[in-house]
Amino acid sequence: MNNSIKNKRVAIVCDWIKDWWGAELVLQELMRIFPDADIFTSVFWQQGNPLFESRKVTTSFIQKFPIIGKSHKLALTLRPQAFEWFDVSKYDIVISSSSAESKWVITKPNCIQICYCHTPTRYFWSHYEEYLSMMEFGILNPLGKWLMPKLIKNLRRWDFCAAQRPDYFIANSKNTQKRIKKYYKRESIVIYPSIDISEFPLTAEKQDYYLAVGRCIPYKKFDLLVETFNANGKALIIATNTDNKLYRKLRKKSKTNIIWKMNLPRNEIISLYASAKCFVFPPEEDFWLVPIEAQATGTPVIAYWVWWALETVIEWKTGVFFKEQTPKSLQKALDKFETMSFDPSTIRKHAEQFDNKIFENELVSFIQNKINS
Repeated sequence: MNNSIKNKRVAIVCDWIKDWWGAELVLQELMRIFPDADIFTSVFWQQGNPLFESRKVTTSFIQKFPIIGKSHKLALTLRPQAFEWFDVSKYDIVISSSSAESKWVITKPNCIQICYCHTPTRYFWSHYEEYLSMMEFGILNPLGKWLMPKLIKNLRRWDFCAAQRPDYFIANSKNTQKRIKKYYKRESIVIYPSIDISEFPLTAEKQDYYLAVGRCIPYKKFDLLVETFNANGKALIIATNTDNKLYRKLRKKSKTNIIWKMNLPRNEIISLYASAKCFVFPPEEDFWLVPIEAQATGTPVIAYWVWWALETVIEWKTGVFFKEQTPKSLQKALDKFETMSFDPSTIRKHAEQFDNKIFENELVSFIQNKINS
C-alpha cells in the first residue's frame, strides 16, 4: 500500500456487527487492508471473535439498552442519531460498509468519506412492501405494520439526505449501482466483494447431495427448497445459524432426505461446499458471497435468475438458473442440472476473479486516486 494511505488515520463504520455473513466478510477484508483502523458500529455482539482482539470498537448508546441492543431491528428510528453522534473528527478517511444507516456518520470537510454500499436501505426502498409483510418484531409486528406506513415518507427523505454525505460511493454489484443512482441520485463505481480463494480446496470428487447455506429468514426462500426437495426425494443439506420460528416450522415439515445443520464451524461449511454435487441459491440478493465460495471449491450452482447471481454465475458453464421462485421452476433447473457435466477447474477459475487481492488492489487504487485528486 502506498505510504500516502498508510499515513492516513482510517475509521471503518458498520451498520451493526452481530451475525457473520456477507457484509461481515467485507468488514473482515477492510480490517485486513487497514490493520490500524478503528471501528464504529451501532451494536457489537462478536465478543470473543479473535478478529477484534486488538481492535478498537466503539458502539453507540443503543448497545446499552437490554432489549433493542440485542435486537437491533427494534432500534430503527434510533440508529440514524446513533451514527450522527459518533465523533470521527480525527480521521482522514472514513469508510462506511452500509446497507442501512452507517452512512449517516458526519465527517469533517477535509475527510474523505466513502460509502461501500451493499444496497440502498432495502426496507425503505426496493423491498419496502416485502419487509412490511414479513416484519421480524415478534409480538410487536402489528404495531410495526401500523406505524411503518406513517413513517416511511420521512424515513426515505432522511435516508436520501444521509446518502448525500459520503464523498464517494462504491457499489458491491452492477445491480446495486443502478439502485444507488435511482434512489440516491449518486454515481458510483463497482468493486465486487471478495473471498480468500486459498481458503477453499478445489475438489473434483463430489458426493450425492445438494447444499444450501444461509440465515433461515423468509426472503432466503428455504421454504421453496423444503417444498421442492420434499417432493423429489433428493438429498439436501441446509446449513444455518438461525434458530427461529421459521426454522422450527421448516425442519418439522422436512422429510428425511433433508438434513439441517445448525451453527457449523467455518471449516465444516467449507467441507460441505467442496463435497456437494451442487449449491442451490434460491433468494433475491443484492450480493451474497456463498455462491462464489461454493464455486471456489469447483462446485456448480443452481441460482435464481436475478441480480447478484447473474454477475457471479455463468449459465451452463458454472451453473444453471431458474427463472421463477416456484417448485416447478426450481425442479426444472434440477432436472436440467442432472443431465449436465461441469468442469470443477473451470468453475474454480471463474471464482478466482473475486479473490481478496483483486478487491484490495481496486479499493486502494480508488482511494489513492481520490487522495491525489
